[in-house]
Amino acid sequence: MIIYPAIDLKDGVCVRLLRGDMDRATIFNTDPARQALDFQESGFQWLHLVDLNGAIEGRSINTDVVTNVIQSVDIPVQLGGGIRTMKALEHWFSTGVSRAVLGTAALADPDFVQAACREFEGRVVVAIDARDGRVAIDGWTKDSGVRVLDLALRFEDCGAAAILYTDINRDGAMNGVNVDATVDLAFAVTTPVIASGGVSSLRDLRELKDHEDVGINGVIIGRALYDGRIDPVAAIKAAAG
Repeated sequence: MIIYPAIDLKDGVCVRLLRGDMDRATIFNTDPARQALDFQESGFQWLHLVDLNGAIEGRSINTDVVTNVIQSVDIPVQLGGGIRTMKALEHWFSTGVSRAVLGTAALADPDFVQAACREFEGRVVVAIDARDGRVAIDGWTKDSGVRVLDLALRFEDCGAAAILYTDINRDGAMNGVNVDATVDLAFAVTTPVIASGGVSSLRDLRELKDHEDVGINGVIIGRALYDGRIDPVAAIKAAAG
């Protein structure tokens, strides 16, 4: 199981939101490139990078900062936030991004996302962000009314690298990951699932690891790494089993 330390960018700095609320952001580092290097030096093998402003605007906003982060590390970077066209995908892949995360586009333009998954097989992650079991879009600001599983099934067998499932109500709240919902989703689809939202302890990692065989192959950790609740070395060891 892969651990993806998260760098969420808002106005050029590293932040963590509380339940996806842009007005409830805590700044953890004003130097995103340095933070990325810290994660790499701690032993992590991947980096999860999100342009929060871009997710809301529908286009990349923190472009220079994102590019600087990508060029600062040797580990692969998974980037999301505001990527909604094939041209944007091609740009970021040419810049050095290993995987692109498509969220709002998965619901707004599923044909594009399916085409992107086929064109860049194994390099596109479909993000499904949910609040109370329904998909949220546009930087988590709108409720689509669509059920999580219904959306996930649209992208079976099209070459997606993974489905990134986030329980928004858990995100940044430090109340523990929604293991049951994540397991249910992983069991229902053949695409690997990456868990996100609320990871706050090694116990969360161990519980997800226990269900790795149903298709959970990764987990994103944010605030718990920044505030020291989870030690990087212990986390990597737990994920390795």
